Parts: sequence; C-alpha cells; structure tokens
Amino acid sequence: MTPSRRPAALLAAALAALACAHAPAGSSGAGPARATGAPAAPWWKGAVFYEVFVRSFADSDGDGKGDLRGLTAKLDYLNDGDPATATDLGVDAIWLMPVFASPSYHGYDVTDYLKVNPDYGTEADLDRLIAEAHRRGVRVVLDLVLNHTSDQHPWFRESASSRTSPRRDWYVWRADDPGWTQPWNPSQAAWYRRGGEWYYAIFWSGMPDLNYRNPAVREEAKRIAAHWLGKGVDGFRLDAIRHLVETGPGAGQSGSQENHVFLRELAAAVRAGKPDAVLVGEVWSETDDIARYYGDGKDELQLLFDFPLAKAIVEGVDAGDGGFTAHVLREVAAAYPPGAVDAPFLTNHDQFRVATQLANDAGKLRLAAAILLTLPGAPFVYYGEELGMQNGPGREDEWKRTPMPWDRSEQGGFTRGDPWMPLGPGHESANVAVESSDPGSLLSRYRALVRARKGSAALARGDAVPLSTPGSALAYVRRVEGETVLVVHNMGAGPLEIGGLEAPGAVAEAVFVDPGAALVRDGTGWRVVLPPRASGVWRVR
Repeated sequence: MTPSRRPAALLAAALAALACAHAPAGSSGAGPARATGAPAAPWWKGAVFYEVFVRSFADSDGDGKGDLRGLTAKLDYLNDGDPATATDLGVDAIWLMPVFASPSYHGYDVTDYLKVNPDYGTEADLDRLIAEAHRRGVRVVLDLVLNHTSDQHPWFRESASSRTSPRRDWYVWRADDPGWTQPWNPSQAAWYRRGGEWYYAIFWSGMPDLNYRNPAVREEAKRIAAHWLGKGVDGFRLDAIRHLVETGPGAGQSGSQENHVFLRELAAAVRAGKPDAVLVGEVWSETDDIARYYGDGKDELQLLFDFPLAKAIVEGVDAGDGGFTAHVLREVAAAYPPGAVDAPFLTNHDQFRVATQLANDAGKLRLAAAILLTLPGAPFVYYGEELGMQNGPGREDEWKRTPMPWDRSEQGGFTRGDPWMPLGPGHESANVAVESSDPGSLLSRYRALVRARKGSAALARGDAVPLSTPGSALAYVRRVEGETVLVVHNMGAGPLEIGGLEAPGAVAEAVFVDPGAALVRDGTGWRVVLPPRASGVWRVR
C-alpha cells in the first residue's frame, strides 16, 4: 500500500518545540536532574497504577477466591523493587477494589469500613501487603465507597429502626415517594420504602445513600480515611463522587456544588494527616464536568479518571483515526485547571475489557498500550489488560472481573480449587507464563513501555502538545525542562509517512520505537515512517 504523505505544515506546531529543546550534552535519557531548590514532583504525577480485583487476582488457600496473601505473593510480578530487572511490570502503585467487609462479591456495599473482608483475609494480611508493597517502592490505594453503604450496615439498620433513631439522619429519608429515578436509567426507581417511610438509594435498594449534609457523617468519613492512612495506605480511589449530595431529580442527582464542598473538606483532612496521600476520583462524565473536581488544581482531588479520553483511545484505535484522541487531549488542556494531573486508562471493572472491544486484534491492542503509556498524567492499567484478557461470555459485571490467568492450566494457576468464576476465553494462550517467555507478547510490550516511560522525564511528567495530523496519525510533543520527546502513532492499517519536519541541527534518539519505525533526515528536515499500527518515541535535542 502506498504510504500517505503529510505536508510539513501539519507538524508546524512541533517544529519550534523540537528546535528549541536542548538536553544537556551526554544526557543518558533518564531526564535531567531536578534543579537545586526546585520542588519535587508528587509521587503520583506520572506514576503507573494497576487496578486489582483481589477476589480474582491470586488465591493462596485453595477456596477459589483471591485473597490478600495471594496478591502479596504476586507482588514481584507487578514490581520486584529492582529497577535493573525487566521481568516485572514496573508499576508504581496498586489500587485495590473494595477490601472491606461486605455481603457481595464486588464489595461496593460495605458493612464495616474498618474491617477487612474475611474472604480476603485479616487486617494483619493487609498490613503485610502494604509493608511488602512499600518495600518494593509500590504505593497502595484503597477503594473508599463513600456515597452509600450496604443496607446491612449497622448504621443503616439503626437508622431504619425508628424515626427517632440517633442515626436516622445518617441516611436520606422522607415521608413520601417523590418519584425520582436513576438519572442514567429512567425506568429504575431511586426511592424505596421501609418502616412506612422512603429512603434514597441511587444505585439500588441494597445500597442506601449516606447523608453528607449531616456533619456527623462527614466527620465519620474523615475518621475512616485517617484510620487507613495511619495504617500506611497511600491514598484512596473515591467511588461515585458525583452523587454524594443530591438536590433534586434528574440533573440534581449528579454534580451538585455540595459535592465539591465536602470533597474539599475531605481533601484538606487527608492532606493534613498525610501530605503526600492521593485522592483519585470517579466522575463518569464529560471533560468539563470532570475538570470541576480538581477544584483550583490544589484544593480538591489530585487525579480523576478520564472517561472521555478512554473512549476516544479505544474507538480511535478501532476506527484507525487519531483525531478522536487528539480532540480530547485539546479539550483536557483547555478545561483542566493549572497543575491538574490527568488519569488516563483504557477500560476498568465496569466496562467490557479492551481486548473484547477490539475483537482481540493483536495490532490494535499493542497500539492502545503504546498510546496509554505515552500520554501525560498517571495511567491506570486494569489487571490482566497487559495480557489481553477478554471478557467472559455474559454481560454481567462478573464477566468483566474473571480470574487472572497465570498459566495455561485449567484453573489458570489462579487457584488449587474451583475458581469463583470461570476464567475468560483465550486464557490458555493469554496468560503470564506464556507471555513472559515471549519477547513479542503484549505483556512484554507493557513492560517495555513502562520502562521507557520511567526512563524519560518528559514521558513521565511532561505536558503534551497535540499536533495537527488528520487521518490515521496521532502525534504529540511531551516536554519538561531540559527534555523534549516526539511521540507518533500510526492508528491505521496501512503504512504512514510524514515528511518535511524542519528541525535543523537537531539530533534524534530513540526512546521507544516499533520495528520499521524511523525518524530520518529528509533534506533540510525530518521524515517519520511508521508501519501499520506502530508507534515511535524519539528524544530530540
């Protein structure tokens, strides 16, 4: 197929950046040393996070359910603590989906915020996990579900027991049914009757919403956070924070200003207790709405999942069009406050896995990985994503959270017993044992990309300037003081050539390049050549 050619004007925005970027002579590529007296970047800026569903990661006792001891035994797979090795994934932090006591498999209906789910082990097991993770330089973030509890939580039982209960106002009650429905599902009610009155539960009747207009509830949330910070936890992923305080039906059930008031209060308390703790927010919404939860960039949350960007990456890779992703990157730059750090990802526990969305296409999965791990911010990888794990055969959430395949055996090395859920399709080939020994596997690619990111200050912590490259190209410049890298992805099924990049006297050094990718001299400028669905990252000085 004849390569498509792009005129020099399409990358004009890059030229000034490339021409003026001068790294110190003899730079090793690890990025310049921080200037004396300059503040250190927070640990989470540029960190690679790994989302773990403990129930599905590794089972230590053969009961078919993953547990904390199993996860601890597998920490070396995530990061062995030795930067010189290349057999671990190299992540900087792990986010544990809920590990508190709960009657459900998923744990988002908590019955005790201070007790570890017995299915997963004991508080001592969690203490050991945190200690072993820290010994390897890995931070631990807990999922903190503040919007609601289980209806089996002692607080709700007490609240529902009497209209005069001391905890009656810990939840949202009224004498009549106002008829509100879920804002995303108008056919599903949001008010439920108990004891002659109605309580509010936006997700379902078994998860009643807490009342954050009550100061006692706000103080309890801060006390719970302080407890776990005192145990060594490094931060929290905050679930469903658009829905903390509702003001009315429909639009009033999401994004009220009172949400922000409480989150600023919580953030101040967390930072007072542990200044470097991170708060990661789930705001499943559009870019402008997500941006509001950063506050002024310093007083609310530090990281927010970028749902529009995730959608743009996956759909763009599938369609072979870089414009989707470039558009959202520009939206983010315009909407987010100064200092805000994005949290890009591909899919999470509520979505069909990226391997399923991309029809298990190896080239597309390799491309999606390269885009995710060369973007600015703090990227999140969903467990098994690095293997190409596919969804199970059903649409229920359980099929998005099946056991991690460690080898090609029937139980996938996950358990000695019967796994709580069947392993996903294709686990016989998409597993850790097979892919670890294959330098061309998706796992090997993730490992290499994480290491490339760590070896470049610009990739890890730099800003991003998207370039105007219509069609199958996606290109951006990543910069920090003293280092500039040019990132180019070919989203298409055919080869790509971009010519006429004028950067006189510049020297290019490969940071991460796929076979056949090249940045070469072309008369007075540069020419980028990329095979189908290939990526190239070059340091320019």
